Amino acid sequence: MGGIIWCVLPPHTMDFSPLMPKSDCVAVWYSESGRNSFHNPRAIMTILSDWLAAQSVDPKLTSVMMTMANASIEIAAVLRHAAITGQTRLAGHTNVQGEAQKALDVISNDIIANHIEKNPEISILVSEELNEAVHIKNQGAYLVATDPLDGSSNLDVNVTVGTIFSILDARKGLLQPGSAQLGAGYAAYGPATSLVITFGPSAAAFTLDDQGVFVLTAEKLNIPVASAEYAINMARERLWDAATMGYVAENVAGETGPAGKRYNMRWVGSMVADVHRILMRGGIFMYPLDSENAAKGGRLRLLYEGNPMALLVAAAGGRSTTGRQSVLDVVPTNIHQRVPVVLGSADEVKRVEAWYGRE
Repeated sequence: MGGIIWCVLPPHTMDFSPLMPKSDCVAVWYSESGRNSFHNPRAIMTILSDWLAAQSVDPKLTSVMMTMANASIEIAAVLRHAAITGQTRLAGHTNVQGEAQKALDVISNDIIANHIEKNPEISILVSEELNEAVHIKNQGAYLVATDPLDGSSNLDVNVTVGTIFSILDARKGLLQPGSAQLGAGYAAYGPATSLVITFGPSAAAFTLDDQGVFVLTAEKLNIPVASAEYAINMARERLWDAATMGYVAENVAGETGPAGKRYNMRWVGSMVADVHRILMRGGIFMYPLDSENAAKGGRLRLLYEGNPMALLVAAAGGRSTTGRQSVLDVVPTNIHQRVPVVLGSADEVKRVEAWYGRE
């Protein structure tokens, strides 16, 4: 028996199609032989603000997480038009690490700073793009450390980039180990904008809908213990230490090697993109110490790259190491300290640790 379906679309929808999914409707009204039913798709979804309100976490801390989510929504909007407006170009100067800044590095940093200044619960901002920590007039209890736009060197080729952030107790100073983090997360700007966050016990993933609202899409991420994918920059093989060389050689050997299975190598060159894949389906990410970056202590920054990603991976059942200790146990000596980072599926990280144990 037939019926009639009415789809209520969002305002200003210009590309209506009879084949469009009902999930695009703000509401659906169905009528069949005198029986009527009303369905609101969003009513059965969990949005970020509701999810945060349901957590057993200080509301002041959840407000910090919401601030970073709102900043990422604004950054995502800017990125959608960056190629058209010419904002993927270099800014013409370098950051504290001596790296060339893209215009969007600076823009993203400014967006985050503006959002943070409006939240009275945040008193300190540490950013990859700023030489020193910024002490905000607010007297809040929280510190945010962030890489405003990770992977920005990929902007001109439309590869996934992201915002990474860590939340700490500002009263305990700038230099705290990753284990002291009160929360962490990242936004991945790709085919969809994803937000992955944790307050420690578990990690959840959200996706930005076309109304500019983050909707829960994975309530409890779980990284498989074993995996057959690894992410490493093979162009640096000549610089690797013996442990990295040994681990990768075992993977390349595939079924005939000690691991006894075939591996695939995946390397995007954007930490957010590589770690997001690992959180979704497993694998291991490696940016180890090598002969070129050893003098700097490694490649990735501890406070706003290594620590937040290590906390997210741990919350999803994974593991991290510098090769010598858990990334989360490293006590920083400066806000821009670099460290080697290996993280992902627990069994794979343990294999890397075993190789370092042989040295």
